Amino acid sequence: MFTVLLVIYLLAALGVIGLVLIQQGKGADMGASFGAGASNTVFGAGGSGNFLTRMTAIFAVVFFIISLVLGNMSTHKTESQWVDPSQGVTIEKKADETVSEVPAPTGEEIPQ
Repeated sequence: MFTVLLVIYLLAALGVIGLVLIQQGKGADMGASFGAGASNTVFGAGGSGNFLTRMTAIFAVVFFIISLVLGNMSTHKTESQWVDPSQGVTIEKKADETVSEVPAPTGEEIPQ
């Protein structure tokens, strides 16, 4: 499930990036009014704005929803792939090793 959501997440991110790069800025409409070749566009003179804007909004909503779901799924994991929670941490000490003991600090040695 996590992998499927991650693939959809990446496709939505690429879709948003592609659609934003395809869209024209607000200043590009001024050239269309003076006959700068807006009739040669793929979607017609006025049809590209609504389609591209709606598709960008849809991809952005999918991107944000899946990012929230993936964030929730990754923070609420009960198991780890690195540490087995059923196994405690054991430290083995060899018989020939010496352990130096450090005395615990008293309250007077701690700087205030």
